[in-house]
Amino acid sequence: MKVLLDTSFIITCVRQKIDFFNELELEGFKIIIPKQIVEELEKVSNKKNKKLKHRENAVLALKILKKNKFSSPNLGKKYVDKLIIKYAKEHPKIIVATLDSELKKKLKNKKLVIREKKRLEVVV
Repeated sequence: MKVLLDTSFIITCVRQKIDFFNELELEGFKIIIPKQIVEELEKVSNKKNKKLKHRENAVLALKILKKNKFSSPNLGKKYVDKLIIKYAKEHPKIIVATLDSELKKKLKNKKLVIREKKRLEVVV
């Protein structure tokens, strides 16, 4: 099984101290983090006007990504959410890990969410 992680999911896992790489790998998931998501995290980590906590979480997220293996496809140059939707449509068996309510509404795929601030759960 493959799971695509978006920025909101990664940042929330970091903030709530969820070892998402370990948990997903233990469940047998192959992790996909598109190049655009990594770039988004880099932008947040470098912005001076972002809230300090957001910046710190993004910096920590990037450190976690560097220590782990994952697939990082380049989805294109459009708005990231649209690219994720397009990728999910092209790969209907993929699970998308997101907390973005608008993105969840538009996806027909299964979604991976965080329950009770500590548990990862796949929902249809």
